[in-house]
Amino acid sequence: MKKILVVIDMQNDFIDGALGTKEAQAIVEKVVAKIHAYPAENIYATRDTHGEDYLETCEGKSLPVEHCIKGTRGWQIREEVMEAMPQAHLVDKPTFGSMELAQLLWEEAQKEEVEIELVGLCTDICVVTNALLLKTKLPETKISVDASCCAGVTPKSHEAALTTMKMCQVAVES
Repeated sequence: MKKILVVIDMQNDFIDGALGTKEAQAIVEKVVAKIHAYPAENIYATRDTHGEDYLETCEGKSLPVEHCIKGTRGWQIREEVMEAMPQAHLVDKPTFGSMELAQLLWEEAQKEEVEIELVGLCTDICVVTNALLLKTKLPETKISVDASCCAGVTPKSHEAALTTMKMCQVAVES
């Protein structure tokens, strides 16, 4: 069985930048430790990726805070996280969930049985969206989330997202 780790949006803007929180800052070391527990070739990572026109997009009109603009410091994965996963398969995603990521992991599951664990930011937006996309694409695959390696926009919304994932048969561990 191949165990895959998916590191969701551990980017500067979500940690200490435009949308950063103390909860996001608190998980960085835990995420790095989790990365070290996986073979380097079994790590996938996403980057929330927006253009200069972000405020004109549907998302930008609902969340009018410029963030993760491609090429900026805020878009980059936190330095110590990136250093821990130099061979990661990187997926840039223009919105919350990544169909490309789901397809890549589906292709891996066609070669051999996999288990997929997710960590990262934000629990209540991009983590939950990707977990549900993966569970939809791979309904018989164990999909899990390490709650101690995730942070939401708020602690309350973090807990709500964990409850949602549990209800959709995503294992929540800590």
